[in-house]
Amino acid sequence: MNFLMGLGEGTQFAVQLLIVLICLFYGARKGGIALGLLGGIGLLVLTFGFGVKPGQPAIAVMLTILAVVVASATLQASGGLDVMLQIAERVLRRNPRYVSILAPFVTFFLTVLCGTGHVVYTMLPIIYDIAIKNNIRPERPMAASSVSSQMGIIASPVSVAVVSLTAYLLGAQNKLVGFDGYLDLLSITIPSSMLGVLAIGIFSWFRGKDLDKDENFQKFIAIPENKRYVYGDNATLLGKALPRSCWVAMWIFLAAIAVVALLGAFENLRPGWEVKGKMTRLGMVETIQIFMLLAGSLIIIFTPTDAGKISKNEIFRSGMIALVAVFGISWMADSMFAVHTPMIKEALGSVVQEHPWTYAVMLLLISKFVNSQAAALAAFVPLALGIGVSPAVVLAFAPACYGYYSGSLIQIDI
Repeated sequence: MNFLMGLGEGTQFAVQLLIVLICLFYGARKGGIALGLLGGIGLLVLTFGFGVKPGQPAIAVMLTILAVVVASATLQASGGLDVMLQIAERVLRRNPRYVSILAPFVTFFLTVLCGTGHVVYTMLPIIYDIAIKNNIRPERPMAASSVSSQMGIIASPVSVAVVSLTAYLLGAQNKLVGFDGYLDLLSITIPSSMLGVLAIGIFSWFRGKDLDKDENFQKFIAIPENKRYVYGDNATLLGKALPRSCWVAMWIFLAAIAVVALLGAFENLRPGWEVKGKMTRLGMVETIQIFMLLAGSLIIIFTPTDAGKISKNEIFRSGMIALVAVFGISWMADSMFAVHTPMIKEALGSVVQEHPWTYAVMLLLISKFVNSQAAALAAFVPLALGIGVSPAVVLAFAPACYGYYSGSLIQIDI
């Protein structure tokens, strides 16, 4: 152990970075909750091997993930999510020819409303059914919809990524002129993300051969058994009669989101306390946590929702995986970077300032490793601001926190 501590700072950083990357790669390869658990190995080596003082896990991010996931899982258990999906399906089935364009926007807005991309799972079979029954390659709208659902995270008023990034920018040493917080960030990320979604849809519209011109596909479905497998039964929610309680649950959830957005827009509506002679308002992180818990509790009170089913659905399960991942990854990353910030600033500060695009590349790569937008921001933005990256650059490249496209169907973000 003394040998490791006796190495030069640059060598220590290189070895520590290698250990962290090994943990990330192996955890990502194992999948699921393993990504977060592997952070324990990295922390063990950093603290016991290199004598690094443990940093702080992203507690605020984790608690917000917990609150949003519980509220969204309650919405799903109540049937309120089915109402939203039914409305979305109705839009798609009325315009099947444009499913490659419309489906990405549908999943994008579902994420914006719910604060989590996990709602896309239920939509994918419906999107597939609409595409295949209209002789459209299913991978066109499905791939675009999967990616677009995650792009909605940085544009959602109840996502951890938006709240965390706002807090970092407001707390930066060099304040961004004219940036007052929450809605300023959304006014940039929402239109820019929508343009990105449109670009994805247009690109996907022309991806691959049309099914009637694809020789391999036509040869495959020439076998009756294969054709039944490909076309199968209709996947739809339109024929499902949803009780009034499902609509009540949906409106409760949407009302909570509207109140959160309103409180984000008008800071004076939030309660405040005088601390050491200075008025301090309730932060948006705590505001989201309160109103997401409130939404879940009101759904349980005013609808016949079985509380026992909340912890058994897909949104809750995926959200808990995200929670563990952010816990292990953010704690490990904060521990390593915090002790080496001065060295990193001296070595890379001028490079990043002269070439701002390098910040976006680094954030993109980190998000690929950690498979979480919130975790990527928590791990890298404080470091970037600490080494002199302009808050304007951080804001401009906000969407770069999503770089795990290849795993977009099994992502663990919120």
